[in-house]
Amino acid sequence: MQEWIEHRREDGERVGWLRPEGDGFVPVDLLGRELGGAVDWLTGEETLERAGIGYLADRYELQLEDGRRLRVRLTEVSTQRIVVKKDDFGAIDAPQLFYTLPFPLPETLRPA
Repeated sequence: MQEWIEHRREDGERVGWLRPEGDGFVPVDLLGRELGGAVDWLTGEETLERAGIGYLADRYELQLEDGRRLRVRLTEVSTQRIVVKKDDFGAIDAPQLFYTLPFPLPETLRPA
């Protein structure tokens, strides 16, 4: 990740990185997912801009160690870790269950 080049929108919000590969760059989103193969710089930037960051607000499904699946929401995303919280649908009295996952997005976490 040291060689990844951060890309920010015009308003300064980071939307991902361009990872050098051969003569091109692979666009990588904030969850560490590759958004395609190696492309030229401009196409990589356009790909990241199109992807945006809206997916950070989506619901995800976490497969627990015992095989059960749990609906979760992202609460923290960094290159050190991804933290998710059991989706309690806004209930203020529900127990808050958090899970810390590695970056990039592990296979146990996927969009719901």
